[in-house]
This record gives sequence, structure tokens and C-alpha cells, in this order.
Amino acid sequence: MKKRISILIALLAILSLCLSGCKKYATHYNATAFVHSNESDSAFMSFWKFEGNMVFQLKCKQAGQSLAYTAKLETGSATVYYDCGDGKTELCALNAGDETESTLEELKPGTVYVIVEADGHCENGDFHFDIK
Repeated sequence: MKKRISILIALLAILSLCLSGCKKYATHYNATAFVHSNESDSAFMSFWKFEGNMVFQLKCKQAGQSLAYTAKLETGSATVYYDCGDGKTELCALNAGDETESTLEELKPGTVYVIVEADGHCENGDFHFDIK
């Protein structure tokens, strides 16, 4: 009986590791007054205080679509990355008081990962991403 329980526990542990390791990027953060949303063609996050990283998954349905984005940050610094299948690439970097608005053109069809990484403690941030 003890042998069966040990085998069952080992199988559950292996299954747990397999299921948790399926994502390409993982989200982990501490935040206050944090609101976020992730739909197939748009995502946003707005916060009062934020530390860590947030990963969004968007879908580019056809070649030639673009990623429009806006971002602002009152204090701290953060870097936004994207991955369209070619690896993690910097999209923009923000420091205290910065605002940006731009478009990434000619996306490949498939999943577009957008990763917002805070470099320590950030305050009063607002990030929006839209596939067009």
C-alpha cells in the first residue's frame, strides 16, 4: 500500500511539473490598485504600485497586422518586450515621467507575447496594447 501511495505521489508531482512548465513566459508581480485585461486582440494594465512582470498573449490573425501601444510611468522604470516567435525583443523602455505611443508594424500570424517588466518599484503606470 505504501508503495502505491508513493508511486501516486510521484506521478502527481511529475504531472504538476509538466503542466506548470507549458507556458513560454510566466507572470509574477506584487501590485496595489492594479487593473488589467487580456483579450485576443487587446490588453492593458493600469496600476498605482507595481513590482515584477506581467505577460500578455495577443493573437495576430493575419500577416501584416500591427501592434499599437501606449505607455506612461510616473516613477520607477520598466521595459516592455515582445515575442512573435523570434525570441524576446525590446519594444520600449520607460523611466520616471516618460510616455510613449508607437506601432510595431508587420507582425507574423500567431501568438504575440507582450511582457512588461518593472525594474524594481514603479508607480502610476498605464500600458495599452492593440493588434490592428
